[in-house]
Amino acid sequence: MIPLSLARIAEIVGGRLADADDGTATITGPAFVDTRSPEPGGLFVAVAGEHVDGHEYAEAAVAAGAAGVLGTRPTGVPSVLVEDPVVALGRLGRYVVDALDATVLALTGSQGKTGTKDYLAQLLQASGQTVATVGNRNNEIGVPLTVLRADAETRYLAVEMGARGVGHVAELCAIAPPRVAAVLNVGTAHIGEFGSREAIASAKGEIVEALPPDGTAVLNADDPLVAAMTGRTSARVVTFGRSGDVTWRGLELDDLGRPAFELGHDGTWTPVRLLEAGAHQVPNAVAAAAMAAAAGVGWDAIAETLGRARSLSPWRMALHERADGVVVVNDAYNANPASMEAALDALAAIGRRGGRRTVAVLGEMLELGASSHEDHAAVGEHAAALGIDVLLTVGDAAGAIAAGARRTPGWAGTAVSTAGRDQAAAWLRHNVVARDVVLVKASRGAALEHVADGVAGDWAGDHAPDEEGENPSR
Repeated sequence: MIPLSLARIAEIVGGRLADADDGTATITGPAFVDTRSPEPGGLFVAVAGEHVDGHEYAEAAVAAGAAGVLGTRPTGVPSVLVEDPVVALGRLGRYVVDALDATVLALTGSQGKTGTKDYLAQLLQASGQTVATVGNRNNEIGVPLTVLRADAETRYLAVEMGARGVGHVAELCAIAPPRVAAVLNVGTAHIGEFGSREAIASAKGEIVEALPPDGTAVLNADDPLVAAMTGRTSARVVTFGRSGDVTWRGLELDDLGRPAFELGHDGTWTPVRLLEAGAHQVPNAVAAAAMAAAAGVGWDAIAETLGRARSLSPWRMALHERADGVVVVNDAYNANPASMEAALDALAAIGRRGGRRTVAVLGEMLELGASSHEDHAAVGEHAAALGIDVLLTVGDAAGAIAAGARRTPGWAGTAVSTAGRDQAAAWLRHNVVARDVVLVKASRGAALEHVADGVAGDWAGDHAPDEEGENPSR
């Protein structure tokens, strides 16, 4: 955060001071919304949510080191008062972006955003100080919180942007206007909110409409709805994908499903070996490479950095090998039909390469709308077509996955439906054997990371991190 007095922040966001004397107290640390993760010298943003009102924690935030509060009412501590703290947070974020000499790179898509962003952040960091979205905090709170972690030394901002409806990405771009913007794909994630893939494409394409003429749009050449966005921007267009300007060839997976390939651009081919499991990591890495190159990072540095890049976010195809040889693939952070199929592809590849029995522990995919039952069943059919040996579903809605597998002709595997995490964990305790490979995946609400921790050897597990878009300040 660039240092700003409370009085100056009040001017920027159109607020007024309360309990702040002359307003000379200066914010020197990042903004934050959760008093369990305070920022010394930071700005506590008091969001009033459905279940928790952040104003009730304002004093605790200041006691923990915050220099001030952004809220709607006095709380007895130095504050800037506004009508809507989230809107004001966005205005403050835009002010900081305009004040910095940093290149904003933004990306959106139905799946792969966080993985691509994690690759991108590491590619950029190799060239200059970089601030990137933490996890998938990609909404109207998460984007300005990301920006407000930047300071005068920041050279790049790598910002993930999500969308809940038409106009949302445009609002996020107004907070952090990109010079490089990527659309990874248009899938069926959140189709229950949008209604159609065409509506999703309309929303995602707002990110390239926000580019200046001298910016760069990075588009997926293999997705027709994304490729068609060329006409929605006056910026230079660079494509990625099997038929893109930036592409790959010679893909091979090792015994743990980690890809090796040649990265291609402008007739030059460079070998790359990734540390994360799954062939679906390749388009994520290639998209990140295209974005980093558009920002001026050299190709040799890109290839070298990709070879040592790790996921910066929890529970994203995280590999753990037990002493008895059981391999656990913890991909429990989120799920939609496309990412489920990609994770199952990775599971099947690990099983084939290592001669291992494959066990898929799958929970519900949320926000699928009217097609939810059919989408879950289709995942089961995909698992059966891959020859997954054991399909363990968790929760009532996920039972459709098991039903889809059972109805697939020729499948010789076993489908087990459980009511919840405890029952699933008990089954795994008694049935997983040495050298099995176990995939755990579901939408965030299923919290299956606890099951993954258990099969990996720690049944206590860790608590899930908060989502900026779901939990208000406290």
